[in-house]
Amino acid sequence: MRQLPAMTLLLLLLWFGTQGAEALSVCGHPRMLNRMVGGKDALEGEWPWQVSIQRNGSHFCGGSLITERWVLTAAHCFSNASEKSLYRVLLGARQLVKPGPHAVYARVKRVESNPLYQGMASSADVALVELEAPVTFTNYILPVCVPDPSVIFETGMECWVTGWGSPSEQDRLPNPRILQKLAVPIIDTPKCNLLYSKDADSGFQLKTIKDDMLCAGFAEGKKDACKGDSGGPLVCLKGQSWLQAGVISWGEGCARRNRPGVYIRVTSHHDWIHRIIPELQFQHDRSDGQKRGPRFQQPLDRNFASCLAAHTILLVLTALLTCF
Repeated sequence: MRQLPAMTLLLLLLWFGTQGAEALSVCGHPRMLNRMVGGKDALEGEWPWQVSIQRNGSHFCGGSLITERWVLTAAHCFSNASEKSLYRVLLGARQLVKPGPHAVYARVKRVESNPLYQGMASSADVALVELEAPVTFTNYILPVCVPDPSVIFETGMECWVTGWGSPSEQDRLPNPRILQKLAVPIIDTPKCNLLYSKDADSGFQLKTIKDDMLCAGFAEGKKDACKGDSGGPLVCLKGQSWLQAGVISWGEGCARRNRPGVYIRVTSHHDWIHRIIPELQFQHDRSDGQKRGPRFQQPLDRNFASCLAAHTILLVLTALLTCF
């Protein structure tokens, strides 16, 4: 009579073990490996967490998939989110015009904007979009890793920003509107505040970089995120995983001198994200200490990770079951 509960326990632990290993290994690992201002065309499947948030069929903001049913974006993208039926989220697409067979559309169930958000260029410009149904992960649809507050994105670190925004302040990204990517270095907050104080218009209040903001870009301008990129991700490679450092929030114009892009620091809103999505696993810094360029690392073998977890559990349970 004791064998049935023991076998049930074995099966349950095996299932949870393999599920946990898969959840840990899937985020931040693009499988498809080997116009923002100054950006370049992204490759197919290169940024599988990038989504297009659309209203009445038109792209208006970017976002990033962080679980099978949650998207991280900017609060200013949803100044009026009462009519959920107007919104759709496009996943797995490289281009917006005729997205192709790998792309899927998802309906929006609800939008949770950070209650501390108080308008453009303010703190807490982050929102979470819940999809009506969980998406299936594919080579073209995968989540990005969300960093634990202990993760530090160092000044000068080269990160990447992606989106379908305008290639300049005046122009729109030409058809077929291919996803753009741009490498940008992290700028420390004191320097960013100094840059924004230069050439300031005397008729406007001086913009300041708050504690939950992160700057990235170039003092000379010329390369930057722009209109339509809002809500999209700024991601950095830590070890072998891509972690989302920031959410595209605001900037003065696009790619102007002394006006780098400003992002909301994801780690600053860990507690709020955790309250909304308690099941989300946050990623710790697993960097091996070696300096790496923005090259794409081979993803961990998910089958190997799952098998390793299952094998470990089997060894433990074999010892336990001898007691029955």
